[in-house]
Amino acid sequence: MLAFIFTDLAFFLAHPLGWLAIGFTLWMLVDAVRRAEWIWVAFIILFPLLNAVLYYFMVHRAAPSSPARGFELPGEHKRERIAELAKQIHLLDKAHHHLELADIQFQRGKFKLAEESYLRALEREPQDVDARAHYGQCLLRLNRAAEARPYLEAVCFENPKHDYGHSLMALAEARTALGDADGAVAAWEQVVSQHSHARARVQLAELLAAKGQPERARQLAEEVVAEDKHAPQYQRKQEQPWVARARKLMK
Repeated sequence: MLAFIFTDLAFFLAHPLGWLAIGFTLWMLVDAVRRAEWIWVAFIILFPLLNAVLYYFMVHRAAPSSPARGFELPGEHKRERIAELAKQIHLLDKAHHHLELADIQFQRGKFKLAEESYLRALEREPQDVDARAHYGQCLLRLNRAAEARPYLEAVCFENPKHDYGHSLMALAEARTALGDADGAVAAWEQVVSQHSHARARVQLAELLAAKGQPERARQLAEEVVAEDKHAPQYQRKQEQPWVARARKLMK
């Protein structure tokens, strides 16, 4: 078996495409380790190239795009829908069409395009709560927390449960980015009391640990890790970054 492996490796190293195959396999192996996909790690080690290709299509590409990972708005996006919305906007120019297009661009990680569409939606419907909340979240992803905070605070004042707690979580992150740790903790505590988002509990735990409350911080981290073991596969993939941070906190 060892002779076969080394012979096969020597064959790959003798060809330029072989180096590309090895690099691709290592890329997928590292990605699987980072996502804690241990079964895939074992498969890639045992049968490298074949399982690296399978992993790429079944796990890597299926995961949320990196800019918005752990920060998703409700709904799905499709290229066909983008084309449909462009036609509807050209013909009707309705606020809800601009808002839907903005949400799709947000989900794709195209935050500058999303910002443009959110502004068009707000020009047509300035009081639309979804447009204001999602625009605030978009500004936050563009590292403009000071601009995002007023939009998010106004929405959360009207409805703290808006978007199943996503708006309140964005407000907490904006306050953290602006150095308002106490305000962020208050917002995170409100989210945790109403929802079970790993994103909320992990960031609350990190703030509490920094404020000298390690017991509560560890408790929150342990809850996230324990619940991840029994969560559906799609949820585990979505919350993997937060679970990894929870494990780091526990150490």
